[in-house]
Amino acid sequence: MKAAYWALLAAAVLPTVASANQAGDVIVRAGTATVRPTANSPSVLGSLGSFDVSNNTQLGLTLGYMWTDNIGMELLAATPFKHKIGLNGIGDIASVKQLPPSLMAQYYFGNKEDKLRPYLGLGVNYTTFYDAHFNQTGSDANLTDLSLKHSWGLATQAGLDYNLNKDWLLNASVWWLDINTTARFKADGEQQSVKTQINPWVFMFSVGYKF
Repeated sequence: MKAAYWALLAAAVLPTVASANQAGDVIVRAGTATVRPTANSPSVLGSLGSFDVSNNTQLGLTLGYMWTDNIGMELLAATPFKHKIGLNGIGDIASVKQLPPSLMAQYYFGNKEDKLRPYLGLGVNYTTFYDAHFNQTGSDANLTDLSLKHSWGLATQAGLDYNLNKDWLLNASVWWLDINTTARFKADGEQQSVKTQINPWVFMFSVGYKF
């Protein structure tokens, strides 16, 4: 009886959960995703300063699959992010929407029974830009016909799953995306082209379900 008592007590306090993040699991996560660009560009038109790109938060979604108990893959998706584009001394002059789907190969540390499963990911990002346009300030400055080139780049990730039970989990993750684009527009009717590094950090907090 004493042995059974201590076995039950150990099972209650040890930080494990049955069959957490194991081979064959499909993991769906949904939550908030906040994009924080670290934009950098040459001075626009020689004197207007670098482009500045605002933060934005949207619904983030990930779909993952565990090939083994420690190796997985994950696809990041989200509702469209909308960013304001600014220039020093002028303020916000334009806006653009973007979608940054990213595909990651992941390594999960620990064992499949652990409640806490930290992981690292490395992969590729594709960012598509659309609905780019100057606002009234941009029109006053005779800036028109804005477009941004789509981007391919490196994607990195660090995350942590906390398994509530065999089905549900809580997740926190941070991504860094290599996004390099070219902003094309006309200034007083003359075509301009400015290479811009956006390179955002993406912070995601979500709830997940395993199938």
